[in-house]
Amino acid sequence: MSLNKAEGIIQSLNMQEHPEGGWYAETYRSSVEVNVNQGKRSLATVIYFLLKSGERSTFHRLKSDEFWYYHQGSVMRIDILHEDGRHEIKQLGKVGEGKAIPQVLLPAGCWFAAKCEEDFYGLVSCSVHPGFDFLDFEMAERSQLLNLFPQHSQVIDLYFGE
Repeated sequence: MSLNKAEGIIQSLNMQEHPEGGWYAETYRSSVEVNVNQGKRSLATVIYFLLKSGERSTFHRLKSDEFWYYHQGSVMRIDILHEDGRHEIKQLGKVGEGKAIPQVLLPAGCWFAAKCEEDFYGLVSCSVHPGFDFLDFEMAERSQLLNLFPQHSQVIDLYFGE
């Protein structure tokens, strides 16, 4: 049932596969541009993002801050590896579902990955400030993360399937 509901959402929101895993549809790109070290970027962008049961958003990082906002489905676990070596787990979901909160900040430069906590799907929105550009998006390799964060090999392997 949840797979059919997720497929219906993907179709109705005209989502496409995202390179990090999951599905997305851009809903807003500001016409206002700002100058950043990388060049000009939109002031902000917003997408819908969906993970189906069993899918993962693999470890990646952005050069901008990103907020995730919960809409529906199961709680999403977001694993964050900070530049100082800290590992943080955030639960994105309905208030009252365990330690879930409906909004999570992913600071620029941190590595992060996500998966649904239950055998279901999760639908969120993501806003990036300054706006998202694939030039500012970096996907991690397992060996790269193990080199940077050997103390977090268990969480890294959660997303790379070792």
